[in-house]
Amino acid sequence: MTDRPQPHQIQVRPAQSRFDVGDYKGMQTQQHHGPSTGKILAVITLLPVGGTLLGLAGLTFMGTIIGLLCAAPLFFVFSPVLVPAAIVLGLAVTAFITSGAFGLTGLSSLSWVTNYLRRATGTVPEQLDSAKRRMADMGEYLGQKTKEVGQDIHQKAQETKRTTGHEVR
Repeated sequence: MTDRPQPHQIQVRPAQSRFDVGDYKGMQTQQHHGPSTGKILAVITLLPVGGTLLGLAGLTFMGTIIGLLCAAPLFFVFSPVLVPAAIVLGLAVTAFITSGAFGLTGLSSLSWVTNYLRRATGTVPEQLDSAKRRMADMGEYLGQKTKEVGQDIHQKAQETKRTTGHEVR
C-alpha cells in the first residue's frame, strides 16, 4: 500500500484583472514617466531627415509631371516612330534576357552532367573489379562443371564397356 502514488495537490488562486498593474512584478519596477531620451533624440534627428526626403520626393514628382506635360505633344507627333521603336526595344530586351536564361540553363545542365560523370567515374573501377571477380568466379564454376561432366562421361563409358564388353567411341 505504500507503493501507491499520492494524489497531487492543486492550488487555486483568485482571478486577477489583466489591467491590474499593482500586482504585476515587472511593472512595479518600471513606472511610466514618458518617452526615454533615446526615443526623443531619434525623433529629433529623424524628423528633419524624413521631412527633407519627403520634400525631395514631392519635387521629383512635380518635375516628372511638368516634363510629361511638356513632352506629351512631342509623343503625339512622333508616335509613329516611337511606338515601333519601343516595341523593337522591348523585343530586343526580351531576346537578350531569354538568351541569358537559355545560356544559364545550358551551363547548369553541363555542370550537372560533369558532376554526374565525375561521380560515376569514381565508381567505375570498383564496378570493373567486381565484374572481373564475377567473371573469374563464373570461369572457375564452368571449369569445375566441365570437369565433372567429363568425369561423368568417362564413368558412363567405363560402365558401358564393362556391360557390353567392347569399347564405345
